[in-house]
Amino acid sequence: MKSLDVITIGRAGVDLYGAQIGGRLEDMGSFRKYIGGSPTNIACGTARLGLRSGLITRVGDEHMGRFIREELAREGVDTRGVITDPERLTALVILGIRDEDQFPLIFYRENCADMALCEDDIDEALIAQTRSLLATGTHLSHPRTEAAVLKALELARKHGARTALDIDYRPNLWGVAGHGAGESRFVESARVTEKLQSTLHLFDLIVGTEEEFHIAGGSTDTIAALRAVRAVSAATLVCKRGARGAVAFAGAIPDSLDDGEAGPGFPIEVFNVLGAGDGFFSGLMKGWLDGETWPRALEYANACGAFAVSRHGCTPAYPSLAELEFFLRRGVIRPDLRNDAALEQIHWSTNRKGDWSTMRVFAFDHRMQLEDMPGYTLAKGGAFKELCLQAALQVQAGQPGYGILCDNRIGRRALHAASGTGLWIGRPCENPGSRPLGLEPELGPDCGTLVEWARENVVKVLCFCHPSDSAEMRAGQEETVRRLFTAARRNDLEFLLEIIPSKVGPVDDMTSAALIRQFYAAGIYPDWWKLEPLRTAAGWANAIAAIEDNDRHTRGIVVLGLDAPEADLAESFEVAAGFDLVRGFAVGRTIFGEVARRWLAGEIADATAVTEMAQRFARLCAIWDQARAKARKAA
Repeated sequence: MKSLDVITIGRAGVDLYGAQIGGRLEDMGSFRKYIGGSPTNIACGTARLGLRSGLITRVGDEHMGRFIREELAREGVDTRGVITDPERLTALVILGIRDEDQFPLIFYRENCADMALCEDDIDEALIAQTRSLLATGTHLSHPRTEAAVLKALELARKHGARTALDIDYRPNLWGVAGHGAGESRFVESARVTEKLQSTLHLFDLIVGTEEEFHIAGGSTDTIAALRAVRAVSAATLVCKRGARGAVAFAGAIPDSLDDGEAGPGFPIEVFNVLGAGDGFFSGLMKGWLDGETWPRALEYANACGAFAVSRHGCTPAYPSLAELEFFLRRGVIRPDLRNDAALEQIHWSTNRKGDWSTMRVFAFDHRMQLEDMPGYTLAKGGAFKELCLQAALQVQAGQPGYGILCDNRIGRRALHAASGTGLWIGRPCENPGSRPLGLEPELGPDCGTLVEWARENVVKVLCFCHPSDSAEMRAGQEETVRRLFTAARRNDLEFLLEIIPSKVGPVDDMTSAALIRQFYAAGIYPDWWKLEPLRTAAGWANAIAAIEDNDRHTRGIVVLGLDAPEADLAESFEVAAGFDLVRGFAVGRTIFGEVARRWLAGEIADATAVTEMAQRFARLCAIWDQARAKARKAA
């Protein structure tokens, strides 16, 4: 049994996409950063569709190279074939969306890391583990990278793997167009045609646009070009035809493209064609490797290409398998898929990164409670929160499944220091104690300052609410939460909604469930729910049903502490741990409250404060883990 379904080989770089649509690249004021390069995009696109994918390339020994590695890992791509080059920089591309026909781009690839890929980088043991190998045309353009690709193809065929080629013709990367012609898709070149034709016999599947088959076949007549390719290769040829879909030719080339095997296309608005071919190939590989018919495989491919055409960026636009299946089952509701609310919710919720199936969270985002303690000053409060972070990191010890809640008002230094530690990081937005809900002034009236947040921060908001609230109170609070939720999504930030009804009115087994349904009805889809401990299994079952009836892909629930004694929390954990959607806890004052009072009074030193908080946090983690283990054993 092979451990990988597909390995791609070739380009890996960072795409800086102009954030403004419709302007010249010269006038772009800001950019979105994504991973890029056709093989990298396809490795991620196939991984999202459930294939086990890997990538062979080189990246620089710097921030952008590490970014690519980390993003590949988040996407589930095997990175054993990604070599770090200590001498060269990671490739860079700057792109823009001018209109539906113009997509200017500039390649920064002079002596870049991925073009230093060589034969020594090709590991036979890795190649032996894959069912297929996919190469792209750019790496046939230089003797060193060509040698690496040819060695990989030879080993793939030796070990029984299928081979595929994305012609991926970029004239300026072959040296037949200038730096300013990055957008150019076709320039005739007998040299390029000769080089491509010398390798085409090595592939079982060859994919390209009509223009790419023109360069591969040496003719601007598409049928003649396809026949020229067929003369040197027995591969199945898949010709992409833009809005008309694509056709496959497993045998002889007929007199018309319309006589090939075709899959249905989709009436989608053209927003961004960059990366659409890589999305197409991802879907095609899914169908091909799953043994689907060519029409079915092309349907997958066309759908994945449609997603890419309708969204910003390349890899971020590609669908998950759940999203693809939903789209094929439901069909097109509106041609601008990025504005299809139901589809975008599935896209967002099924492409989130990271495993947070266990959540042990030390919550020290409290502001009002600290500010009310004797001896508090802003400087002391900030210093204490740094001690809280030290305690959290001491318990975490590099292990997964740990997190913090920390504010920016008092805990800014701790909040920033937490980035990159592997902790889950939640950051509060509510004005403490407010009802009706008000937000921290630093967010601005439209929550516009979320653009400045670290992308690993989770937007957290606490709303004191109750099913008995007046219509005016409910509408006002929902509007505030919705404004924050919308801003969080706009900035690619996960969202946690905490609700506490018990501070407002009496509660029973239906209270939290009723509130959850109200927020979903208002168009708010939290990634996380933070709920107060529910006293009964029925209460948890009702709350979970309210979530799953609206969002089958939610991250889950964490239980808050409400300053309860450890024994009370242990009792509440026993009930909550019986439900898988409850991922863990987020507890604060039970851990830090008494320690903070003594530290602010000067009664204990920093080291003692850290030790005591770490001990309390560790005990709660153990209590939760034991409760979960007991529940699973009982199940």
